[in-house]
Amino acid sequence: MKNVIRPIKGTRDFYPENMAVRNWLYQTARQVSEAFGYQEYEGPILESLELYAAKSGEELVKEQAYVFPDRGGDQITLRPELTPTLARMIAQRQQQLVYPLRWWSFGPFWRYEKPQKGRTREFFQWNIDMIGVDTPEADAELIAILVTFFQKVGLTPQQVNVLVNDRRLMDVQLTELGIPAERRAAVSNWIDRRDKLSADEWTAYGRDIGLDAAQLQGVQAMLEDLALWQRSPELRRLFDALRTYGVSEYVRFDPNVVRGLLYYTGTVWEAFDVRGGVRRAIMGGGRYNNLMADVGGDPLPAVGFAMGDVVISLILDELGLLPKGGNVSPAAVLVTVFDAERMPASLELATELRRAGFNVACHPEVVKLPRQFKYADRMGIRLAAVIGPDEAATGQVTIKDLQRGLQQTIARSDAPALIGKWLADNPSS
Repeated sequence: MKNVIRPIKGTRDFYPENMAVRNWLYQTARQVSEAFGYQEYEGPILESLELYAAKSGEELVKEQAYVFPDRGGDQITLRPELTPTLARMIAQRQQQLVYPLRWWSFGPFWRYEKPQKGRTREFFQWNIDMIGVDTPEADAELIAILVTFFQKVGLTPQQVNVLVNDRRLMDVQLTELGIPAERRAAVSNWIDRRDKLSADEWTAYGRDIGLDAAQLQGVQAMLEDLALWQRSPELRRLFDALRTYGVSEYVRFDPNVVRGLLYYTGTVWEAFDVRGGVRRAIMGGGRYNNLMADVGGDPLPAVGFAMGDVVISLILDELGLLPKGGNVSPAAVLVTVFDAERMPASLELATELRRAGFNVACHPEVVKLPRQFKYADRMGIRLAAVIGPDEAATGQVTIKDLQRGLQQTIARSDAPALIGKWLADNPSS
């Protein structure tokens, strides 16, 4: 066997069946985004490292970004996320845009991480944001969009949950416990590790970052208080709006959601796969009102989320919710080639049917008809059109429905009508 060059570690090959799944995710994100009135946009794959240094954490900039000097000596990176690009694009035309902006995108990103199940170095991500409004109802709209996506792909509240917290509420609680602002980052990291450590290890970690016994006890009580959200006027309005949207059964308050709390300025949420009692993170989002100023624009409120394709695809695959495919051709019709003499007639028919609005493949060589029918069946092409000597002599064509076992010989000019009728009679095939 030849020594075939392997793909770069952490990347994926998208064969047609894999590409069909990726396109299905993209189209679903598009349908949901547009249903709420969001416009699609895109930014460049390459950005200056300076853009991420203005917003992103040190770990992302120094350890996860793919950074290289261009020929002019500038530090360039393959984009690890899209929000800084979004902020830069808005800052460039801030006075010309109409607010609130509702923008969404779905594209490739790169992070230098250790590849493992559910994590790759190259991934595709759905980003969706509302810019220019600072209300709990705006935050609720983004959560409703996420839940609508879950519903559309067949995920239930027993399988996925959206857990919500609020930076403002947490800041009030930590202030009351006497924990200064400069220690909040360490406290957030400590809280985030609660599920990953034993109770004793977690308590010892809290002492190591400088918390006294009263503060340790106070934080633990705060994290177990699932009614704490009622002290937040913003969260009360948020949950009222979510009830109006009809998505409340997917969403609940959880004070343990602290990832990104220092970056977000208000509401923050994460979606989890909750099957089997083990939480697996799917995505994250929240309100970020400081980013526009960080990249040189005027302050603008913003809220949004990002969801990568890898984990959600794994979950949908495990649940049997991905579209069934195999080798699926986009063509609904295969025009066969009976023999070399009839090749021009077959090419003409294929062109006529395409002009009539059908996706059509024409067999590129002369082989026996059963072999051509077998090819169509394996590629998922439902109909075959045959022009043999008899059909050519009478200006006719034979249309075969390979799935239903139907066959009809008709005038060639009537072929588009029959094909349209058969496809409409059994559209799921």
